[in-house]
Amino acid sequence: MSLIVKARNIVYEYIRRDDDGNVEGIETALDQVDLDVKEGDFVAILGANGSGKSTLAKHINALLKPENGTLLVDGKDTLDDNETLAIRQTAGMVFQNPDNQIIASVVEEDVGFGPENIGIPTDEIWTRVEKSLRSVGMYHYRHHSPNRLSGGQKQRVAIAGVMAMKPKCIILDEPTAMLDPVGRQEVLSAVRELNEKNGITVILITHYMEETVHANRIFVMESGKVIMQGTPREIFSRVEELKEHHLTVPQVTELAWELKKAGLSLPDGILTKEELITALCQLSSTN
Repeated sequence: MSLIVKARNIVYEYIRRDDDGNVEGIETALDQVDLDVKEGDFVAILGANGSGKSTLAKHINALLKPENGTLLVDGKDTLDDNETLAIRQTAGMVFQNPDNQIIASVVEEDVGFGPENIGIPTDEIWTRVEKSLRSVGMYHYRHHSPNRLSGGQKQRVAIAGVMAMKPKCIILDEPTAMLDPVGRQEVLSAVRELNEKNGITVILITHYMEETVHANRIFVMESGKVIMQGTPREIFSRVEELKEHHLTVPQVTELAWELKKAGLSLPDGILTKEELITALCQLSSTN
């Protein structure tokens, strides 16, 4: 399967200046980052605030460009200004606050704004709007004002707006950070369905560990570096190592780890309540 994102030795620095323009300090946000994302994968990028994960997301959408290294999106070099529009159409971006992305007063008009902007014919726009809204479960709200929607519903509309551009890849930069648990679940369900049913590549930037258990691959970042990568089970089997880096694990993984420390013979890397219940039942049946 081909790579939709290929990053090699990416370096990016933020320069702080005083009022006179003199350099006060330099922060290395990305430090020799390598990253491969296969087409059709669901990839999660984890890390605490300041780890560099959002800066990396902006590079994949060509909002930022590397100072050193190369980043190819669907084979296109983000350093090539002539490819910027094509890259942004290939890799659509959904940000943390849906209110910053919704601009129209009616849901369906908002979703149609992106395709209209790139010159898609009117009939095709409405076809895309309907399909995109249906894909995120928001078609029945097409005539509503976005102001009347919940946070989770607004974020699903924002995702539909990106979907209507027909990207191969969607980058979600902490899309559930401002949502309640119900809204978080709504958005994650919609994103998983887009990945599983439509084959859209998903890159999810988050600090909620529970959101990553269904990913194909997880990259863990700290101080601008990728410090771990692997499947969710591989990553969350390393509980003590994650804690050393001031990161948590899903609650059920933590519970299973504590039970194992207390003497129960449980497997590493339990990810869901169902897995824990099954493991405990097997344990009780053998005793």
